[in-house]
Amino acid sequence: MEQLNAEQRAAVNALHRGELVAMPTETVYGLAADARNPEAVRRIFALKGRPVDHPVIVHLASALMLHDWAIDIPPAAHALAAACWPGPMTLVLKRAPNVDPVVTGGQDTIGLRVPRHPVAQSVLGAFGGGLAAPSANRFGHISPTNAAHVREEFPAGIAVILDGGDSEVGLESTIVDLSGTQPRLLRPGAITKAQLEAVIGPVLVPRRDDEGPRSSGRLASHYAPYTATFLVPREQLGGDAAVLALEPLPEGATGIALPRDATAYAKALYASLRTLDGMGRSRILIETPPDDPEWLAIRDRLHRAASSDAMPRD
Repeated sequence: MEQLNAEQRAAVNALHRGELVAMPTETVYGLAADARNPEAVRRIFALKGRPVDHPVIVHLASALMLHDWAIDIPPAAHALAAACWPGPMTLVLKRAPNVDPVVTGGQDTIGLRVPRHPVAQSVLGAFGGGLAAPSANRFGHISPTNAAHVREEFPAGIAVILDGGDSEVGLESTIVDLSGTQPRLLRPGAITKAQLEAVIGPVLVPRRDDEGPRSSGRLASHYAPYTATFLVPREQLGGDAAVLALEPLPEGATGIALPRDATAYAKALYASLRTLDGMGRSRILIETPPDDPEWLAIRDRLHRAASSDAMPRD
């Protein structure tokens, strides 16, 4: 642990004691616990208010640890690991018999990821095992992309909150299910379907969220502000609502305008939603994003964040 700073050493020690730690990753901040300690993992569920049948992703220091957590690992998993790890991709595989069901929500599959954030890598390397680490927010709420968001969400209950700056990606990892006969994209993210298919060939996209194993972020309502939120065309932005628009902000609207570049938009999205959520308006109106492949993950998050498909009429 000689390469860690004092706060990181304190975090590793806390994890070994079964306590919870918030750590940065390149996607969003995670609420981490020793994945081999069922009681510690249960503390994550209790603090987040997370349903016990909703599995958590286990973060590893390296792909070399895959066999400690999964069995029947197909060649496609090794190919994707070589191409995309460390990075914002989670693989769903058949879980090893020694993995406690509390981690997997009682399923026979497990989600595994190797993050690339240097702080996460340092902590994982020093800890020496897997860390269960869903996003560090109340269940269903907006994911945190900096340490201040975590402190706002959880004034108590976390032993150490590691500050690694703003998340580079800003959206949760791409989730690829390799537990069956055909690869399936369960959650879009920064690593796109086209990038996955360039490595392993065709990847199916389930038509419904209940197709395939349960995994993080597939509920109809997720990533949501507390304020009623609606996706609307640009011409409907304004009024007394807090507005999230594509640049430029419409004249007379109050809110935030984000870049028309999908990567930059994604990085700023959750912080912007938190700001709008705190404005005290009766609703948040979000300009419907482009229907282009590079906006797929953003559209997925916004549709889950929205209160309904249609805005009620005044």
